[in-house]
Amino acid sequence: MYRDGKLEWELGPFIKADEVNPILLPEAEASFICPVRDGEVNWEEKDLFNPTAVFRDGEVHLLYRAEDKVGKYEGTSRIGHAVSRDGLQFKKEQEPVLYPEQDSFRTLEWEGGCEDPRIAEDTNGTYYMMYTAYDGIKARLCVATSVDLTSWTKHGLAFGHALTGKYADIWSKSGAIVTKRVGEKFIAERIDGLYWMYWGESNIYAATSLDLIHWTPVEAEDPRGYHAEPFLLPLLSVRKHHFDSDLIEPGPQAIIMEQGILLIYNSKNHGQHGDPSYETGAYCAAQVLFDLKDPSVVIARSTKPFLIPDKEYEINGQINHVCFVEGLVYHEGAWLLYYGTADSKIALARCEG
Repeated sequence: MYRDGKLEWELGPFIKADEVNPILLPEAEASFICPVRDGEVNWEEKDLFNPTAVFRDGEVHLLYRAEDKVGKYEGTSRIGHAVSRDGLQFKKEQEPVLYPEQDSFRTLEWEGGCEDPRIAEDTNGTYYMMYTAYDGIKARLCVATSVDLTSWTKHGLAFGHALTGKYADIWSKSGAIVTKRVGEKFIAERIDGLYWMYWGESNIYAATSLDLIHWTPVEAEDPRGYHAEPFLLPLLSVRKHHFDSDLIEPGPQAIIMEQGILLIYNSKNHGQHGDPSYETGAYCAAQVLFDLKDPSVVIARSTKPFLIPDKEYEINGQINHVCFVEGLVYHEGAWLLYYGTADSKIALARCEG
């Protein structure tokens, strides 16, 4: 059933904040000393985008991806930090807060960088950032923790030790931890003793954890015998002739709602097998509802996206026709959704209630 243009279980409607968008732009002159290059770089000269968001001590914090213009890929990614009292006007820290260093994680992060964070908090006030380490060849999901959102401790591969390391070196990214909203915080919530996380690209998978640092991908047995060993269980896949026909991946932290576990996800439209209502390659955002008793089971899925690129700053940029959602907070009775636009800037959409 639809109500006000959306399925009854979906969050929304979200209205783009046209009066202030885009809310965050790259600063070409922002510089710091890169410990790997051993020299000064303008670390957000190229672009900034794909922010995660958290509400803390009366302020909205964004942790966003920014790229420079130097090196093999003309754009190493680092994670920056910006703070706002009203969720609209942000002040950035001068230097990035998470980036490739001369440490044991350099081989994972250099020279592609640290990308696309998602965040959740535990009951003790520790923040867990799931981010993508990219070495220029492969993306790997990694974990970092902080108590102040500025100083971060890296813990390495999310799947590094699970199941004898069989998934340590797979292409993996976009970890959205299942949380419960407590006031204006999103606290990681155990289900039958385990934390859950949705992750992946092209398919969306799940993983579980006892400590929010070490994760075990959810596997399935093949009753038909096509797979000799257990394999990754795909929970959600692309759909031909739909807006999400070419790619799907999780957005912000998943949220326990009355109807189930709500996950906002990002999607890409296929040029030949997609929905002609949307541009080829368009990235749009949609929603899916999982069963709270079994978080691997899909209850419902959006029939159309709720956020599509239709503004100039969403249509033209490093990658055209992109709305990519990664940040969601709840503040003063409103949902604030932060998203990357055309892989170049950051914008905001709001939902009251």
